[in-house]
Amino acid sequence: MDSTKQHILIVGAGSVGKRHAQNLSGVGCSISCFDPRSDRCDELESLVQVENRFDSLDSALRDNKSGYDGAVICSPPSFHVKQCLALIDQDIPILLEKPVSPDLSGAEQLLNACKHSKVPLLLGYTYRWWEPLKRARELLYDGAIGDVRHITFVMSAHLADWHPWEDYRDFFMASKGLGGGALLDESHWVDIMLWFFGMPQNVFARIDKISSLEIDSDDNVDMIFEYRDGKRVTMHLDLYGRPHEKYIKFVGEEGTLTWTVDPNKIETSKSANGDWESEEFQCERNDMFMAVGKEFLKCIGGAPVDTCHIGDGVNVLKVIDAARRSSMLQQIVQI
Repeated sequence: MDSTKQHILIVGAGSVGKRHAQNLSGVGCSISCFDPRSDRCDELESLVQVENRFDSLDSALRDNKSGYDGAVICSPPSFHVKQCLALIDQDIPILLEKPVSPDLSGAEQLLNACKHSKVPLLLGYTYRWWEPLKRARELLYDGAIGDVRHITFVMSAHLADWHPWEDYRDFFMASKGLGGGALLDESHWVDIMLWFFGMPQNVFARIDKISSLEIDSDDNVDMIFEYRDGKRVTMHLDLYGRPHEKYIKFVGEEGTLTWTVDPNKIETSKSANGDWESEEFQCERNDMFMAVGKEFLKCIGGAPVDTCHIGDGVNVLKVIDAARRSSMLQQIVQI
């Protein structure tokens, strides 16, 4: 498909909005943008040529004279469903940044709208496009460490380091009302679990604000999941950790496989003394965003949504909803 003919509306010109705009512009798309903050539109215009800019989605859609071929929603999660519904109403294909919604009811509302529409919606749980994780999944399915029995997910990274160019207190992640917090924003890790192993049977969770960060969203999440085959998953997410850590450890009956973000590699071992085989990767973080953008352009051209769809996002919210209930009740909750 000739992407030079595609006019893409970027909804939300923050960090990820600028990333998608640069990537799509780089493959020949024309870009328009909406953000209520004029400074963010100014920043975007300093990076790519912007056809039109707007301070509201209503004005962007009213002024849709040339027609948008697609839209990328990069706004805080609290706005996702309403903005998606407005785009669906105008038959505009959507690339939606995760999560679908701050809550399950919103996600199910959007799922229902998608079922009654032919508008494609690609969901941006970007780790599904990450080559090291695709390789790890392939190795596990091929029995590289035998039957997997326990998995550990860890994401620990201080919020003030995420966007060092701005005060973390002004970042939507600091606001529970905007859909910030460790559990929602780092639901990447829940999605990876579902992508690898499907829906767990139950969860026990603690979701809290425990650090001195000046935020009203959660900054510490600990969850234990149990699968019907007896497999166990422990997941820790926090917004206060230094140095940053991101890794997954899979323990099977014949060995162990680990994936780490930094260094970007997979290691496997089947020995008691810790002899590891290592597979290193040279890919960069933007590669998965580029892959998402390319799949989105194919969807605009008529290809089916393949890698991550609205139903995947609803399943993530089902797990999050159960985890929230577990934390509130301080008991195991069935999913």
